[in-house]
Amino acid sequence: MRQIALYGKGGIGKSTTSANLSAAWSDKGLNILQIGCDPKHDSTRMLMHGRVIPTVLDVIREQQKDVSTSDVIFTGYSGVRCVEAGGPEPGIGCAGRGIIATFQLLEKLGALRGDLIVYDVLGDVVCGGFAMPMREGYAKEVYLVTSGELMSLYAANNIAKAIARLSSNSRSQVRLGGVIGNGKNIPDEEALVSEFATAIGSKLIAFIPRSPTVQQAELNKKTVLEYAPDSSQAMVYRSCADAILMNTEFSVPTPLSMDDLESLAYRYLKE
Repeated sequence: MRQIALYGKGGIGKSTTSANLSAAWSDKGLNILQIGCDPKHDSTRMLMHGRVIPTVLDVIREQQKDVSTSDVIFTGYSGVRCVEAGGPEPGIGCAGRGIIATFQLLEKLGALRGDLIVYDVLGDVVCGGFAMPMREGYAKEVYLVTSGELMSLYAANNIAKAIARLSSNSRSQVRLGGVIGNGKNIPDEEALVSEFATAIGSKLIAFIPRSPTVQQAELNKKTVLEYAPDSSQAMVYRSCADAILMNTEFSVPTPLSMDDLESLAYRYLKE
């Protein structure tokens, strides 16, 4: 069983990427569990044809006890099993608490199983809860989802710092598998993201160009793999999914200083 975490800045498209990768892997006949680790709890919505499934925290709050797998795990497109951790009520508590409660419950239920477990994790702030997939040994492989925008690269660099820090523990098995570029139509964006990946001691796994097909699929409450399976965008997601499956090169990243990160971005974005 492989456990993969996709981290990225909020709004960068990591949930869209995660859902389409899960769909691609499931279409290959793999048993996939996708866990949304973002308080917005929208990671699995396109896999569930627009349905917002109950979150683990909501179920725990409402039922208190006797929670079963059918209460928190729902089957979506192509058999992908979907879970949403959820978060506290606005203004109350830590957003990472939902992740901790989710993992504890899924372990108790014996539900952390399959060929691939995909963790879709918010990466703006890598606090204790959001770092849990890495820190507690759930996710062995981390992939950074970023565009060429400075703040997106900044968030990815911060996550690289967290991986490097956690990897200093001899018991930690977490490693960086690579960087996934999610395009925003910035000039030379693929080259910038690729250079960033190399600079932190990793590699560009795939670059996903911006495409109206993604928005059209989401308006129809589907992943691209389901809505437009023969499209060029679907082929990009399949190619990315294959690259991750075949990936055997993992590293402890060497994050950039803020000055170096800004210098890198400036060379590409100055005009």
